Amino acid sequence: MTATLVAQDLAGGYGHRTLFDSLDLTIAPGDVVGVVGANGAGKSTLLRLLAGIDEPQAGTIALAPADAFVGWLPQEHERVVGETVADYIARRTGCAEATREMDASAAALGDPSLAAPGVDPADAYSNALDRWLASGAADLDERIPAVLADLGLVLGGTDAGEILITSLSGGQAARVGLAALLLSRFDIVLLDEPTNDLDLDGLERLEAFVRGLRGGAALVSHDREFLARCVTRVLELDLAQGSNRVFGGGYDSYLEERATVRRHQREKYDEFAEKKADLVSRARTQREWSSQGVRNAMKKAPDNDKIRRKASTESSEKQAQKVRQMESRIARLDEVEEPRKEWQLEFTIAAAPRSSSVVSTLSSAVFRQGSFALGPVSLQVNAGERIGITGPNGAGKSTLLRALLGQQHPDEGTASLGASVQIGEIDQARSQLSGSLPLAAAFEGLVPEMATGEVRTLLAKFGLRADHVNRPVDELSPGERTRAGLALLQTRGTNLLVLDEPTNHLDLAAIEQLEQALEPYEGTLLLVTHDRRMLATVQTDRRWHVDAGQVTEI
Repeated sequence: MTATLVAQDLAGGYGHRTLFDSLDLTIAPGDVVGVVGANGAGKSTLLRLLAGIDEPQAGTIALAPADAFVGWLPQEHERVVGETVADYIARRTGCAEATREMDASAAALGDPSLAAPGVDPADAYSNALDRWLASGAADLDERIPAVLADLGLVLGGTDAGEILITSLSGGQAARVGLAALLLSRFDIVLLDEPTNDLDLDGLERLEAFVRGLRGGAALVSHDREFLARCVTRVLELDLAQGSNRVFGGGYDSYLEERATVRRHQREKYDEFAEKKADLVSRARTQREWSSQGVRNAMKKAPDNDKIRRKASTESSEKQAQKVRQMESRIARLDEVEEPRKEWQLEFTIAAAPRSSSVVSTLSSAVFRQGSFALGPVSLQVNAGERIGITGPNGAGKSTLLRALLGQQHPDEGTASLGASVQIGEIDQARSQLSGSLPLAAAFEGLVPEMATGEVRTLLAKFGLRADHVNRPVDELSPGERTRAGLALLQTRGTNLLVLDEPTNHLDLAAIEQLEQALEPYEGTLLLVTHDRRMLATVQTDRRWHVDAGQVTEI
């Protein structure tokens, strides 16, 4: 089925706060609309509205045809206790809901009293059957094993209907989420951060899926290369300006056009402000001349010199008339609002004194974790080296980092950490800040030398204000926890910086600021990322590739 989704004059937010309004968007077959904007601008809110999950504050959303199959895949991979991999995939693809609807309509066909008032049971069953077939539910169980195997997800010979989704690792769960997407048959698909936690192979498969869609799609992503390769248009939600705009062309075209639009807005405002300032200055001068002329006339003119007094008065009135004309010109100026500056994550990475010349060494080291083993591996990290680390999910990258940092002892061989090594880390799970304590209290516990006011001021610079610092850390979003972790890096001196998938959950502006902060950093850097643009932007001296527990230098 070819379907079109049309949103008109849409407004969305939560509570009494409106994040965007007057939004118009059409998603037609073949469209891939990338939704971009700062964290908190309403990107996920918009997708929920388009999916029919939430109600808009204003405006309308229409589907043509009305029974089109819209799929919404939210940002977080929900793991329902007791749900199997097969159940998870059935729910994410919409097959489970389509099956429930068909079963209910079949029951009503046998017992008309179960049918909704005014609904013909035969028509309801026919529509439900069509939807069930369109969803792909008929052969979903047969398709699941092949797709999981193609993604390299081996479940130890266990059927997907038996293994629990909660028993999978983060990387395995990400692959199952991708499998659900590849197995879906939506007419319109809405994807919220589909690139999070995917390795390079998963990203390539996702890109192939999105580019091959015949129906329309809207997606939120902070992966710049993915956006550049996939989207046909860009919808920007500009929180600072309180505006939204659709840009034609792909992501790179959007960047160029946005820069041009913002430059023109600034030039237009500067021209207006300069013209207004000039008119105001001239009016002030004319007003001063007029006032001075009256005072001089009163002082110098004799009481009986009526002619001179009249001439002075007329001169003053002419000056006053010029003032009124100037004020009239100011009033007739078309007001141009000054472009508001967007909030930006601006920070530096605090440096610590140099460590020993050898930062970390592994010698014929083997690290085991369950059935997985990393090694034997022999590596040396020297002070000041910048090393990029890549590899598929589950290959052992995080294990390698723990080994190099002395957080996991080898089962065979030796591992040693150099002297005076001060570690600064953003781990993949963002576990440095976690728990039920409010963010401000948890942060203070890690930097006891800072006063409460200083902590709050620092967190505010990272976009974490009163409504964030008083909330339990575990209730913060992944992006908010990541920004708190970056705030720690600015506070604590480090000479060994370890970043494990740092771009996950950061918005585009924050990712670019992180790249800028890494440029002058002179300490040792270990960077694990699947962000292809970050790998190309951040200067590295060495590149390691981890695969199946083995590390090779490339």
